[in-house]
Amino acid sequence: MIDFSARKLIAARYAENARVADIADEVGVTTAAVYRELKRGESVGDDGRVLLNHSKRPAYNPVIAQQRFQENLRRRGKSVAAAIDGGEAG
Repeated sequence: MIDFSARKLIAARYAENARVADIADEVGVTTAAVYRELKRGESVGDDGRVLLNHSKRPAYNPVIAQQRFQENLRRRGKSVAAAIDGGEAG
């Protein structure tokens, strides 16, 4: 599972234009998991368009990704959140 510290690492390496496969190796997840995470943390402008970073790749924001992750946990219910958070769901 990807926690907030891993999200910050993904953001830093992605901003450095690192390959997704290399990021996945560093975080210890599959490339598919990193691609899902990048999608989760996409930044969008006021017009709804995906913002691009300096490399013309979709911008990734680890804070947005964490917020979306938490929202998804709440939507699934307390039992799933408790299981993932180790019993610290609120």
